[in-house]
Amino acid sequence: MQAKAHANFVRIAPRKAQLVVDLVRGKAVGDAIAILRHTPKSASLIVEKLVNSAIANAEHNYSLDPNKLVISEIYVNQGPTLKRFRARAMGRASRINKRTSHITVVVSEK
Repeated sequence: MQAKAHANFVRIAPRKAQLVVDLVRGKAVGDAIAILRHTPKSASLIVEKLVNSAIANAEHNYSLDPNKLVISEIYVNQGPTLKRFRARAMGRASRINKRTSHITVVVSEK
C-alpha cells in the first residue's frame, strides 16, 4: 500500500527543491529524516515536513508500520510563477520571476 503527501504552491524554486529531493529518493524514512535534518538548504525543512506528513498518512489511513516505510517516489513539479518588476536605470523595468513548486512524496512498505 502507498501513502501520499502533497505540498502545492510552495514558495521555493523547483531547481532548489530538486537538489534536496534527490538526496532522499529511495531511502528509508528514518534515514531520509536524518539526512534532511542535517542538510543546510531551505527546502530541507519543507521536504522534512512533507515526509513526516506522508508517514502520518500511512499510519492513520492504511495502518502501515512506520519503521518499514521507504520513500518510493518523491518529485518536484513547477507551479505558477509570480511575476514582479524591479525599477532600473532610465525609467526601465526588469522582470523578477518568483517561482513556486509542487512537491509530492509517496511512501510504501519494503
